[in-house]
Amino acid sequence: MILYEYPLNERIRTLLRLEDLFGRFDHFADQSGPLEHHVALTTLFEVLEVASRADLKSDLLQELERQRQTLTVFRDNPEVSSEALDKVLDQIDTAAHALSATTGKTGQHLRDNDWLMSIRSRAAIAGGTCEFDLPSYHAWLNRSADIRGRDIANWVAPFRPLRASLVIVLRLLRDSANRSMVTTHQGSLQQSLAGKVYHMLQIRVDASTGAIPEISANKYMLWIRFTSQDGDLRPRPFEGDVTFELGLCNL
Repeated sequence: MILYEYPLNERIRTLLRLEDLFGRFDHFADQSGPLEHHVALTTLFEVLEVASRADLKSDLLQELERQRQTLTVFRDNPEVSSEALDKVLDQIDTAAHALSATTGKTGQHLRDNDWLMSIRSRAAIAGGTCEFDLPSYHAWLNRSADIRGRDIANWVAPFRPLRASLVIVLRLLRDSANRSMVTTHQGSLQQSLAGKVYHMLQIRVDASTGAIPEISANKYMLWIRFTSQDGDLRPRPFEGDVTFELGLCNL
């Protein structure tokens, strides 16, 4: 099964992008080669770009508070484990406190590093980080893996409260999904959302079908159109019905 996730507002779209970037960063930062560390560093520049939204911190704090209030309602519900609920609420409080304690603009520590910013500006140019363009960067890439790894860990550390917060928000959002099996007619589906506001939807489809969902939605309607790929990989309308799992997420 292939999982496709589609954000239904800008806030969740930003969080999903950051989650993807942090995952890529982890993969390459955990390696020891200079090329892998180069990709880790350029990915960190992408994190900086996305995380620089002026209202991201306040958006995350508001979302954590909203989820805390939503979950607190279940405290007196006998069908909900009080121990599990308290654990989640403690995680939310810890993440919110750590995020609130951060000062200044997100990623400012990177912007204040002229050496890193020189690499960032050259990385925006195709082939711009060659050794003859940035000899000091070439020298850093030829240092030991331990030294490079320590530097990279220091540069990403100030992003940890932000990352911890978005991990909680997205985990709770995914856990809230209302899932059902749906079958399209001739590869397309139109479904009313009955005025209920959702933040994200999930589609799980059998990879063997070759069906690829293209999604659009507003607060009233959801449209899903499946396409397929031939040898040239260009999308074409999927011929036939598709049965898939649809998850509507809204905590």
